[in-house]
Formats: sequence, structure tokens, C-alpha cells
Amino acid sequence: MDTDIIIKVENVHVSFWQNNVGVYSIKDLITLRKSPFKSKTILNNINVEVKRGESLGIVGRNGCGKSTLLRTIAGVIKPDQGKVTVNGSFAPILAIGAGLEVELTGYENISMLLALYGTQRKNTNTIENIKEFSELSDEVLRMPVKQYSSGMVARLAFSISLANDSDILIIDEVLAVGDQGFQAKCMEKIYNIKEQGKTILFVSHFPDDVARICDKAIMLEQGNLIHSGNSNDICNNYRNLF
Repeated sequence: MDTDIIIKVENVHVSFWQNNVGVYSIKDLITLRKSPFKSKTILNNINVEVKRGESLGIVGRNGCGKSTLLRTIAGVIKPDQGKVTVNGSFAPILAIGAGLEVELTGYENISMLLALYGTQRKNTNTIENIKEFSELSDEVLRMPVKQYSSGMVARLAFSISLANDSDILIIDEVLAVGDQGFQAKCMEKIYNIKEQGKTILFVSHFPDDVARICDKAIMLEQGNLIHSGNSNDICNNYRNLF
């Protein structure tokens, strides 16, 4: 792969099995004369290249395959067909609270995830930076995460992921949660990361955010890549869907 290309998605096809006829027991399965499962295509022959330092936006209606594409790039989902090559490390923010263990405290989650990222668990500066950015108090960070509001969970997850100095930042809709002040703070941080030459994959239903952050964008519809190009042009196409 060209060393200038940090992500390459080649002919990727992803499908899931669905139970469409209401089979919920062994008895139902035995008495049914045909298979209750039907394959549903989520991504169909997707091809994408992202150069190092680029910011790629992914837009489309609900259920079009945006989050599945991010999860496939991050290695969470293995494609049925095709190949994904990633030439760098990444920090995925794939969902509100993804990766957090709700029975652990905020501090324990920070230590655990920093260890998984390869960051020293006793790096006090890193922990303090996470605490400062999240704006969560010492009292809150000593509480189990299961007692957090959705906004507090988003603050913690986003702050921990940003502490991971990775080549690629993957963001999936998490900025829709939380107060406006924190959203603005996150957007400013994303701009700073972009200026540092990091690669960003950004999924959002807000085309204005995509156009501001991303150099280029793609648009998905029913699992197919239907538009690719300049982010302003793609976002205008997305607005015209409604």
C-alpha cells in the first residue's frame, strides 16, 4: 500500500443474519419448514482511500451503514468479502460509553483504558489532563460509571480517547450528546488534532460540522457508496435528501 495512504477499504461487503419470522425457541425452529434467517446486506462493495492527515466525513440516512463502516475499519467487524488495511494506530470513539466498564469508577476506567492504549497507568499528567478536559469532579470520577448520566459518560469516553496519541481519530455521532459548551470544546479539540496532521474519520447527521471539519466526504445509501468528493459538495447532496 502507498505509504501516503493510511486507510484503504477494498471491495468490502458486510451482511448480518436477521430473524424475520418470529422464531424464538427450539420448538419454533423445529416446526418451521424453512430457515427463519435471512441475510441483510449492510455494506455493498465499498471502496475508500484516506491519505495520511486527511479528514473524511461519512454521511447518510439512518441505517445506511455509516457506523458499520467505521466498526469495520476499526476491526470490530470482519467483512464477509474484501479487505481493510490500516497503516497506523487509531483511537475509536464509536458510541457513547463504548469500552467503559460500568461497574468500575471513572478513575478505574481511565487506568484500564490507558493501559489498553499502551499509555503508562501511573502517568499522573495524563490522568489530570483527562479529568480537566472532561470537567468531571473528583467526586464523580470516584463513582461507578453506571451512576453517570449519558452526558457524563460521553465526556469521560471522549476525554480518554483523546488522551491516546494515535494516528487516526474515529468519531461516530458522540458529539450529539452533552451540553453545548462541551460540544464546542470537543469541536475545538478536533480542529487542533486536525492541525497536528492527524487523520480523522467523522460520522455525523450535522452536515455543517462535517463540512467544517472534513476535507472530503462520502455518502452512503442502503449500504452503497453513492457520492464521494469535496465535503461541501457531498454535504449539499445530503441536505437535498430531505
